[in-house]
Amino acid sequence: MTNYKDIKYQFPASAITSGDIAAARLNNAPAETKPTVASVAPTTITNDAQNIVITGTNYVAIPRVDVINTATGIWYSVSTVTRDSATQLTVNLTLAVDAGTYRIRVENPDGNSGISAASFLTVSDAPVWTTSAGSLGSVAGDTSGTVATVAATGDTIAYSETTNVLTNASLANCALNSSTGVITTSDFDGSGTTARTHTFTIRATDAQSQTADREFTLTSSYGATGGGQFN
Repeated sequence: MTNYKDIKYQFPASAITSGDIAAARLNNAPAETKPTVASVAPTTITNDAQNIVITGTNYVAIPRVDVINTATGIWYSVSTVTRDSATQLTVNLTLAVDAGTYRIRVENPDGNSGISAASFLTVSDAPVWTTSAGSLGSVAGDTSGTVATVAATGDTIAYSETTNVLTNASLANCALNSSTGVITTSDFDGSGTTARTHTFTIRATDAQSQTADREFTLTSSYGATGGGQFN
């Protein structure tokens, strides 16, 4: 019986060269497939529950998804994740925290993970109107000066009219300050000579392009002879 110690392995001198064994092991090792995050939609959400679509590559059912606050470094896990395909996930996210920006991390069941290179997601409350809808008052026709002010809370609010009434020279004939919400006029009611009500909509837009619309009215008034009077 031949003892294995007596067996001599003979290889040609050229059979093994430096690094061949290590290279062979590396070549035969299973390749890691990490998920990637390329984009999210929408890119801005409020604190309320909302569906977000994540686009990337190499998603395996069912991955774990976390969002990471870039300012605090705190991780928040997403409880509801749906794998739509190898390149798309739909998650339902609720972040009961203040405004901030977040990176997205996806981890497959095998432990391979990937994180977005940029802060794709912004959490911000939409503008909230503090001026009640409806009448902003009665203003004497042909008068000039400040007639009203509207206001909404939010991150750097800009005001604009979505209708063509308030700033129409033939109608209310007013100007709206986009930064302050102050409504002024050089000749209120434009071409009007008798009392009439102007109905218009103003939009408040915040720094994240979230909007809130509100409808208001301004009514002109005139004296018995048709001239303007203050009420």
